[in-house]
Amino acid sequence: MEVINLNDKYATFTDHWNPRLIGSLNGQAVKIAKVKGEFVWHDHKDEDELFHVIKGTLEIQFRDRTETIREGEMIIVPKGVEHKPVAKEEVWILLFEPMETKHTGDVIHELTQTKIDTI
Repeated sequence: MEVINLNDKYATFTDHWNPRLIGSLNGQAVKIAKVKGEFVWHDHKDEDELFHVIKGTLEIQFRDRTETIREGEMIIVPKGVEHKPVAKEEVWILLFEPMETKHTGDVIHELTQTKIDTI
């Protein structure tokens, strides 16, 4: 059991769309990432995904609408819902998702990460 300082963790990396594992609980991964630009359309067939914005403003595009998530806000994307995160400026996010969740679901893209580092 230890206190995790998010600012210290975010200070350890500068790249975008490459989540880092900072903890786990009850089979859920707790990840952080810095994001900027457009991600890839994808879904997670069997897993819900929680996005909590720590810094900045994140848009998540859905096929029928776009949701804007600001600092201190979060959104839960239900399993099977196709989505595309977009960040006009750098955004810091905290993610909760099952440990087995693939970064871009079944989509293979140049942004897809197959190994998540623990920091």
